[in-house]
Amino acid sequence: MADVVNLRQFKKRKARAEHDAAAEQNRLLHGRTKADKQRDRLEADNATRFIDAHRRERSDSGDTDT
Repeated sequence: MADVVNLRQFKKRKARAEHDAAAEQNRLLHGRTKADKQRDRLEADNATRFIDAHRRERSDSGDTDT
């Protein structure tokens, strides 16, 4: 004879497995490590500093020479 299966538990187990599979797929597609985030932030900061350092006119004091 076949084993008796509790359908409620079967449905819950199946739903959890599907949810876990979707979560794993999202982690692969969208997940970034902390090191990746820090590297990107550092690169953006360096680019901003580079641009600010090479400006022709500085607007530090707010004075305009006219």
